[in-house]
Amino acid sequence: MSFHLRHAIVLGLFLLLVGCGKRTPVETVSPETSGVEFEERSLTHLDTEWPGWRGPGQNGIVPNCNAPLTWSDKDSIRWRRPIPGRGHSSPTVVGDQVYLATATQDPEQQIVLAIDRNTGDLLWKTTVSEGGFPPSGKMHSKSTHANGTVACDGERVFTAFLHHDKILAHAIDTVTGDVVWTQELGAFNAKFGYAPSPVLYHSLVIFAADNQGGGYLVALDHETGGIAWRIARAAASSYSSPMVARVGGKDQLLISGTGYVTSYDPRSGEQLWQTRCTAEATCGTIVTSPDGIFASGGHPQKQTVALSPTGQLQWSSRTSLYEPSMIALNGYLYGVTDNGIACCWNQTDGQELWKERLQGGFSASPVACGDKIIVSNLQGATYVFKADPSSYQELAVNRLGTDCYASPAIVDNQLFLRVGIGSGDARREELICIQAPSASPAEADATVSQVTND
Repeated sequence: MSFHLRHAIVLGLFLLLVGCGKRTPVETVSPETSGVEFEERSLTHLDTEWPGWRGPGQNGIVPNCNAPLTWSDKDSIRWRRPIPGRGHSSPTVVGDQVYLATATQDPEQQIVLAIDRNTGDLLWKTTVSEGGFPPSGKMHSKSTHANGTVACDGERVFTAFLHHDKILAHAIDTVTGDVVWTQELGAFNAKFGYAPSPVLYHSLVIFAADNQGGGYLVALDHETGGIAWRIARAAASSYSSPMVARVGGKDQLLISGTGYVTSYDPRSGEQLWQTRCTAEATCGTIVTSPDGIFASGGHPQKQTVALSPTGQLQWSSRTSLYEPSMIALNGYLYGVTDNGIACCWNQTDGQELWKERLQGGFSASPVACGDKIIVSNLQGATYVFKADPSSYQELAVNRLGTDCYASPAIVDNQLFLRVGIGSGDARREELICIQAPSASPAEADATVSQVTND
């Protein structure tokens, strides 16, 4: 055997072992052996709130929306709250409180904040973990140590973070900020960090953790943190959040990534069907209609698909949205690609009805405010355009800060936006409450000044 052949074999084995990383078997847990009983629990009180990633329907849609569509540094700002550290966690709004996850680098801390929705005052700040962050080589340059959006049922805030090579989930009391329980979900071999957000389903809180060491889905009891079920997924790094929707007359837990779109029974974790499509790595969250499932990704493959409620491929497009999720509204599918191409498809046959180039790159996901779509780019500009299949109709471009990675939240007549200001070591973050002014200019100025400077 020649020296060059030996060298190639040794190098290949090294890359296989080091590049793929350590594989960790997933210890599965079934509902029959977990000792955790599933309970029907109404969450309808959250229908008019923004209880987690992509809002009450997990689809980014606010049917009755009175939030302003235009704003600036001087107009329609109710308050601004400085946020320590950095994160892509989008705002969660329940009752009179806004919740946000963030992380500081020095010291290494992962933190959940509660902010008064009316004044912007900080109500509590809870550090849930310290140390053990993945090295920079296992983090994407755009990633943070607080990517996931927290979920809230009105009594507790639920979140999960990666540290010390594992995922730990936490429940925090909404009034006191005290940690109620902590549960280790499993090992995690990071390639680019951890991104998924939890989803609420009756008495369960469901978490995804796709990673190159061995992926898994876990459902925890909301009161105790006990593991109700845990199932293994492929050993591949992907970043999409799970979502639960009623499609084809039944509740389905849906997630893209690892080369498939997969459906599970959210009560038990039992796989219902799996369809090969999209990509190995996806970031966007699936959207649905009563009889359709829509997913897009990602890397290295590029594909947007429509599936039937039982997983049959209905149509496919080579256009791909990797980071931003889509909007499925009134029979049409809207999205903005990472490099700023706004698109509209017919949900039924996949016909591309229009596309328009916007400025800049995009990581945030759009939200629909009535028949208007709102989405921010990485340069701090927020586009507002009509959800109209006939053509792209731009209504406004609003600028706040110098970058925006997080997606907006909308409740009643308020829009909440997390932005970055500045660059390099001088970069900082703010959470901004945008609301059409109802008070006098003097009162509005006093509110903004108080929150910014306290």
